[in-house]
Amino acid sequence: MKIIVTGGAGFIGSNLVDALVKKKHKIIVIDNLVTGQKKNLLKSKKAIKFLKTDINNLTNNQEKIFKNSDCVFHLAGLADIVPSILNPEKYFKANVNGTLKILEISKKYKVKKLIYAASASCYGIPKKYPTSEKDVLDLQYPYAITKKIGEDLVLKWAKIYKMNNSSLRFFNVYGPRSRTTGAYGAVFGVFLAQKLKNKPLTIVGNGKQTRDFVHVTDLVNALIKSIKKTKKGEIYNIGSGKEVSVNKIALLIGGKKIFIPKRPGEPTRSKANINKIKKTLNWRPLVSIESGVKMMLNNIENWKDAPVWTPNKINKATKAWFKFLK
Repeated sequence: MKIIVTGGAGFIGSNLVDALVKKKHKIIVIDNLVTGQKKNLLKSKKAIKFLKTDINNLTNNQEKIFKNSDCVFHLAGLADIVPSILNPEKYFKANVNGTLKILEISKKYKVKKLIYAASASCYGIPKKYPTSEKDVLDLQYPYAITKKIGEDLVLKWAKIYKMNNSSLRFFNVYGPRSRTTGAYGAVFGVFLAQKLKNKPLTIVGNGKQTRDFVHVTDLVNALIKSIKKTKKGEIYNIGSGKEVSVNKIALLIGGKKIFIPKRPGEPTRSKANINKIKKTLNWRPLVSIESGVKMMLNNIENWKDAPVWTPNKINKATKAWFKFLK
């Protein structure tokens, strides 16, 4: 199959590209390398076509690569909550305008399938656990809003223009190449960089808050299965279906800990209802949190160049929240 991956040099995108290359698909990666890194594609470099450009800036000539494509995985976009508060226009351009651009090109060239990487941040502070695709949404911050608008576009284009689009809401993804930017968004990257440099692990709040962590290999397996099995115009949660506390993550990684103030407006729990994706794809998450953390520790050198988030840096980021909430 001919498959296009936007944001393919990022954490999730590059892991997906590696898996698709192993299956002998023809892969085209589009990435502006703002948050992605070309080194993430070293394993697959010779087997892919790489286009360095912003999705909003694709020229008419570049758009032609979408012709005869079997699937587009639209993973490109900006993540993290605090930066979206400080610069919502930038996030709107990347996550909303960028999605519209990819939709229009895909429609123009009659792409057979489009799969959108949505975010579980749209649930905000859920009223029900585990949280299903039908539960009430609670869009707390600009990042979540822009990702949800992107999802709405994807689903509306499926209905209006008869496109074969589906949306997958990712919960907390971790694993090889997980990003290290963002004081909150990438707890594994932050913790591993701190451990490698013998710094204490900074735990926000009391550490009892839970998240639904899904390993990137499990996520990638679901993404690949979704090419043929997800239904047009449908939304699917992808998580582990389990809750793990931040304290447990810190315990598994090991080292000294520092507790810093909790960020306001942040959920204390996260747990995905994954019944729909399990039934549709005949898929199950296989990597336990213990095994996943062990794999990351065995490759901890991957985080040697990562910035180390100190309590002072994180507290500066926290101030942005208080300023926003006042």
